[in-house]
Amino acid sequence: MVQVRNGGLLTTIQDAGRYGYEHQGIPVSGAMDQTSMRLANILLGNTEDEAVLECTMLGPELMFEADCLFAVTGADMQMQLNQTGLLPYHTYLGRKGDVLHLGCATNGVRSYIAFAGGIQADSILGSASTDMKCHIGGKDGRKLQAGDRLLFKSPKTELPAMYRRFEDMKLSRRKETLIHVIAGPQADYFTEEGIRTFYSETYQIMQESDRMGYRLSGAAIENKSGVDIVSDGITFGSVQVTASGNPIIMMADHQTTGGYAKIATVISADLPILAQMMPGDHIRFEAVSLKEARRYWRRSERQIRRFRRRTN
Repeated sequence: MVQVRNGGLLTTIQDAGRYGYEHQGIPVSGAMDQTSMRLANILLGNTEDEAVLECTMLGPELMFEADCLFAVTGADMQMQLNQTGLLPYHTYLGRKGDVLHLGCATNGVRSYIAFAGGIQADSILGSASTDMKCHIGGKDGRKLQAGDRLLFKSPKTELPAMYRRFEDMKLSRRKETLIHVIAGPQADYFTEEGIRTFYSETYQIMQESDRMGYRLSGAAIENKSGVDIVSDGITFGSVQVTASGNPIIMMADHQTTGGYAKIATVISADLPILAQMMPGDHIRFEAVSLKEARRYWRRSERQIRRFRRRTN
């Protein structure tokens, strides 16, 4: 097992998410950056949806109480094992008594720690993902804190082709990022000027942003006669516009329904990019067709397949 000596700012257990229950008001949750989660598991020979630790902004300090291979992907948190610097996207062996420390995030916001063989967690409705609002999954439905212990399922200290289980890569840090979207189901609620504003202006991620949604500040988006609608379904990436004209991007812990008009939806391929952005960063939106969105998704899946072939 590993013992949590310091939980960091926000460290939770996450996997691919809790699907099939949104009609009952239960959010999907899951890792914000699904690509980084999958790559961490691929490095260790786990299934790609195995539960990992998602660390936000400031990482945890963990002490190994048993030997096990591990890998960290996503944002670079200047991690150290026994005060020796380590690289993200590499596979390392943690031995009993070793201390893994993750510091402040650079080149991103979220890091993902995976352990070979996986970790035990509270699986609720088919997922170990932590939903802190519903208090389910992970470790008692909450973030990790000092004194917690996480049990390994079947710890491994050796894997085939160990010499290939790394990748020299890092996230690129940009203050302004182009995010691709398709038109939302209520795009016709907005005037031509409002649509032009949405696609031509730059928006900033506000401090009041979290795993549930990113609030954006910037030019107000003009509507025709209000943005209130009969509540309907929301997905990860839905872009709602409030009565003030400011957009909110729904993230992994989004509610299942909402009563604001949705002007657009972020494409699946860009959600991991969005998940690594922080308050103060700037976003510009670009419209793409559904066909183009599929092309971006296929390209991202090909990159993950190539990663799997190179490292296994």
